[in-house]
Amino acid sequence: MEHTAKPVAASALRDTPAAEAAKDKLVTSFRRRGILTAIMSGMTYGTYTAFMTLAMTMGVWSVWYGGESGLSDFSTLFLLGALGAATTDTCSALWAVLIATFRGKMGDFFRCVKSKPGAILIGAAIIGGPLASTCYVLGLKSAGSIIVPISALCPAIGAILSRFLFKQALTPRMLLGIFICFGASALIGSTGLAENAPPNLFLGLSFGFLAAFGWGLEGCVGGYATSMIDPEIGITIRQVTSGLVNLGVLVPLFALIGGDSAFTMITTAFTDTTAMPWFLVAGLGAWFGFMLWYKGNAMCGTALGMACNGAFSFWGPFFCWIVIGLWFGQDGFALPPIAWLAAVVMVIGIFIIAVNPLEYFKKKG
Repeated sequence: MEHTAKPVAASALRDTPAAEAAKDKLVTSFRRRGILTAIMSGMTYGTYTAFMTLAMTMGVWSVWYGGESGLSDFSTLFLLGALGAATTDTCSALWAVLIATFRGKMGDFFRCVKSKPGAILIGAAIIGGPLASTCYVLGLKSAGSIIVPISALCPAIGAILSRFLFKQALTPRMLLGIFICFGASALIGSTGLAENAPPNLFLGLSFGFLAAFGWGLEGCVGGYATSMIDPEIGITIRQVTSGLVNLGVLVPLFALIGGDSAFTMITTAFTDTTAMPWFLVAGLGAWFGFMLWYKGNAMCGTALGMACNGAFSFWGPFFCWIVIGLWFGQDGFALPPIAWLAAVVMVIGIFIIAVNPLEYFKKKG
């Protein structure tokens, strides 16, 4: 009698020590690459911040902010802030569309826009783009690069919002991390006691907190969508949405309130040959920053991805100091030591929110 060998079940193969070790190694490698990707997103976000801030000190922007154009105080703060964010996001959207077209992904873009994850991502883009990004620019123009670490509170705020929106538990470790983050932001705010503090420091810090809230909410709402959409398609949806809403809604609204012409302001900004090259550089940095953020979150998890990206609390002021302070010789971009220390403390707090340090280093060992 012939005996036919029974095939080995796939589950049995998966349970072998060698297979388990290979799987663990693959997961660990993928997670490490995700962490590196998220860290790189924070670095590129720092370059985006530096070049956008630089662009808004050049050409017609120097005239607008110099008070020689007759703009009202409202327009100087809110309209120019929204226009700066709109110009950067529009340049970023152009980069995103060009890159997606070059790689043959525009068909995927139109299909994803019509899907449920695409609709969720559009909503997240409105929260994190026109609203949070404009607050970020307003904070930078009011208080300088010192608000960058404040806006990096978004992972802590995202953890709190997740508790209310998605009933995710806040463990004592996460609460400790949140406490550390807010303590670090208080240290940064204490620099307002310095004699050379910007006159609108506390207004700028307030805008920084609003930006952090918007990006924290974006991270919560967009987390579901980004897990099912190609990061390059996701960032294209985000930046196109942000650019269109900024130019079509926010800038005209602020221009109407300030008594200015939105069409004239937008046309003047986009035809300024001195500042626009730097806005294009900033837009490319924004595309890389947000795309790597989405990709890193998908690879290592939203909490850890946001924690690693939160290191832009250091990279933002660092690149502003390098590009604007050292390269272009403009004053006012050197941070006091307490602000640098607080930025590092905040990164530690964000890390504690994302992972259990004891378990993390135990695995490393």
